[in-house]
Amino acid sequence: MARRPRPKPVRLSDAAAVRVREIMDERGLGYLRVGVKNGGCAGMEYVMDYAGEPAPLDEVVEDNGVTIVIDAKAVLFLLGSELDYETTLLHEKFVFRNPNQTDACGCGESVTIVPAAAE
Repeated sequence: MARRPRPKPVRLSDAAAVRVREIMDERGLGYLRVGVKNGGCAGMEYVMDYAGEPAPLDEVVEDNGVTIVIDAKAVLFLLGSELDYETTLLHEKFVFRNPNQTDACGCGESVTIVPAAAE
C-alpha cells in the first residue's frame, strides 16, 4: 500500500512569502523559524525568529519559495496553519490562521491551541 504524502505543517500565503523573502534578504539568513511557547493569559504564544540552519530535530518545510523550520515540539500545535501578512491603515503584521487555535486573549498576544490529533 502506498503511503500518502504528509501535509505541510505550515503554509505561507503569497503576501507572507514576499515579506519573509524581503526580510531574509536584508538579514542574510536562510531560514524562518516558527513555533509556539507557553505564555500569556491564554496559555501559548506564536514565535518567529531567524535561523542560520535547522536544528537536528526541526521539521523543514519549503513553501512558496521560502524555507521554514519548525521545532519538533510545535508541529502538532501548528499542523494545518497558514502564515499570512496583513497590511491595513493601522498595522502591518504576520498573522497565524490556525485550525487548532480555540481561543485568544483580548489583546491578541496569546492563544489557546489544542494539538492536532495524530492520524
